[in-house]
Amino acid sequence: MEPFEPIDAVAVPIAAANVDTDQIIPSRFLQKPRTDAFGAYLFRDQRFRADGSENDAFVLNRPPYRAARVVVAERNFGCGSSREQAVWALYDYGIRAVIAPSFGDIFATNATKNGLLPIVLPEADVLRMLERLQAQPGAHLQVNLAAREVTGPDGSVHRFDVDPFVRRCLLEGLDELAYTLTLVDRIERFEAAYGREGAGA
Repeated sequence: MEPFEPIDAVAVPIAAANVDTDQIIPSRFLQKPRTDAFGAYLFRDQRFRADGSENDAFVLNRPPYRAARVVVAERNFGCGSSREQAVWALYDYGIRAVIAPSFGDIFATNATKNGLLPIVLPEADVLRMLERLQAQPGAHLQVNLAAREVTGPDGSVHRFDVDPFVRRCLLEGLDELAYTLTLVDRIERFEAAYGREGAGA
């Protein structure tokens, strides 16, 4: 997992509530191996027509938003069925943070375990961001995880909460296995001490 660096990038507005994981990645792609580039499947049925051509009406296909690294969405983003592949699709496309008033619980957990930052902000603030991004296609947002701040396209600064353990893992690029390996010395000391106590029992 890559360490989470400060972002200053194009943000794409997804002006819809309850965007579920089946929209983010249709179920027919769930059997693909992780080695595939899952970004090709992101919002597949909205981005592409049945004949494989691009749907020009979908926001990610509009030139100002193609390079987006941040998604701003309405409430309950990532709801629906549990599928880690929805996070893989966003991440492989290049998205590093999603801002919304709320998220599907399992999606949010999967996101942080795969290097994607879900940011919860008050709904009124998110709706103002969406309006600004729609009015100014290609506008940038800044996300600073170390400072726990989002800077909107109008320069407004929004603080967000994040679990300290999640924050550390994202900043250092640690998945669960890599974090466990940082504790090897403590684990070995515990095992040695436990072994001595067990031998004397």
